[in-house]
Amino acid sequence: MHKPDSSNEPAPPPAAPTERLFRTVVESSPSGVVMVDRRGTIVLVNREIERLFGYSRNELVGRSIELLVPQRLRQNHPAMRQEFLLNPQTRAMGAGRDLFGVHKDGSEIPVEIGLNPIEAEEGFFVLASVIDIGPRKQAEEELRRSNEELERFAYVASHDLQEPLRTVASYVQLLSRRYRDQLDADAVDFIDFAVGGVRRMQHLIEDLLAFSRVGTRGAPLVPTGMHAVFENTLASLHAALEESHATVTADPLPMVAADAGQLAQLLTNLIGNALKFRGTDAPRVRVSAERSGRMWTISVQDNGIGIAPEYFERIFVIFQRLHSREEYAGTGVGLAICKKIVERHGGRIWVESAPGSGARFSFTLPAVME
Repeated sequence: MHKPDSSNEPAPPPAAPTERLFRTVVESSPSGVVMVDRRGTIVLVNREIERLFGYSRNELVGRSIELLVPQRLRQNHPAMRQEFLLNPQTRAMGAGRDLFGVHKDGSEIPVEIGLNPIEAEEGFFVLASVIDIGPRKQAEEELRRSNEELERFAYVASHDLQEPLRTVASYVQLLSRRYRDQLDADAVDFIDFAVGGVRRMQHLIEDLLAFSRVGTRGAPLVPTGMHAVFENTLASLHAALEESHATVTADPLPMVAADAGQLAQLLTNLIGNALKFRGTDAPRVRVSAERSGRMWTISVQDNGIGIAPEYFERIFVIFQRLHSREEYAGTGVGLAICKKIVERHGGRIWVESAPGSGARFSFTLPAVME
């Protein structure tokens, strides 16, 4: 008897996950997982919850979830659960607030919690994933202390280190003025080398201070008109613009969320570099802006000597220089400061260039959302 060809028949649907598979997935999760019913009664936990809170699952299942809530917060927690039940959706719990659980020994644990509503044949449940963020909080505290130490170093650098440098420079210059006519050419050169070295050290300390203070001394990011910042930048660069016969123009510039002081420093560094690394023609610099979603892309285009592609990443690393001090003055910190400022604003910075074809530095800044 001929059997019908079943090769074209649709394959049967895969079997539904079994309860055993579900429990295996929950048990192997690196995050703590706890499930509660509408009344807030714990119906399931995994081993990470046991490890995190110090209870066995037999001590947890059947108990109220408030058992894991710190005593100072328990009174308000049932109302929060009811509020979630009125609008159940997958979301983080307590967004913008510090959350804590309580260990069996009474100690509090900083946590992040994600809530997931689940409709099942047995009823409505809430599955919560719990992550211990204690190690992250500890790392953040260590970073805060490190920043405080960096701030103290900056204070020492700005006072205790610069004062002896000023003293050395003053006395060497005094020596030059009083005895220059009595010294031979070599001695005069030696004095000039000493003064130049002191001044370079002073500039280096000032740039290091600026670099260290980007994150620790920054002002809040507020709506800031870039055109006003651009005009102020040109005023501060007036002497350099006159000396180089530069032409600096700008397209209409937007309102951005920024620290105005740091934005001025950013533009000053980029336009200043365009004046410094100029070619044979007078510098021409154009600042433009383009909106892209929630960010503005600001570009500073010049007609200078350009940069080879292999150096595009290197130039943003602190102390990295592509030219000798005899060719171009500087400390190798300016573009590193630019990168740090842009990253503090949640943006990124990059360069497009080729030797002899000028350079286009672009960076992104957050738009002011209406």
